[in-house]
Amino acid sequence: MARWQPGAPQRLVVAAVDLFTEQGYDATTVAQIAERAGVTKSTFFRYFSDKRELLVAGQETLSRLLADGITEAPADAKPLEAVAAGLERASSAMGPANRELGPRLKAAVAASTELQERDALKSVGLAAAMTAALVARGVPDPTAHLAGELGVLAFKRGYAQWCDGERDEADGLAPYVLSALEDLRAATASLG
Repeated sequence: MARWQPGAPQRLVVAAVDLFTEQGYDATTVAQIAERAGVTKSTFFRYFSDKRELLVAGQETLSRLLADGITEAPADAKPLEAVAAGLERASSAMGPANRELGPRLKAAVAASTELQERDALKSVGLAAAMTAALVARGVPDPTAHLAGELGVLAFKRGYAQWCDGERDEADGLAPYVLSALEDLRAATASLG
């Protein structure tokens, strides 16, 4: 291996997603991921317990950013306004690398039942983080759960639209997720 280089976790995620897309999740080994990323297997296991965990790299950070945004929303913010603040905070941490990785990650997840299950667990974790932050603000439990779930759905829809959209460097994720949240808010009004 070459001399140590920074960014090993990010390189491992990109290498894994590329390999999952090229040859499938089941056919990809940890050794191949490590080799593609330019690190050793022991370095891989320093950051990830197994190859499934690559899919949720950054989940803790994303959950924290969502919860922090909700916590720091104005005291008089309604639940979905607080969720919007959380989405905006989390979106600010997503850059061009996340946008480029999105379509490949989507393809890899679509091709693997195991990755679909892990992705679903990631969504549950994000919703739980938002729900807990809303409950801490005094939002009643059922309302907090619903708002948290809508927040996850808005994030996923907005992220997909952002990744599929034109590649304008100045175009950040926040407008996409906030627009998706507004669409969902309007849709709930039509439920009756």
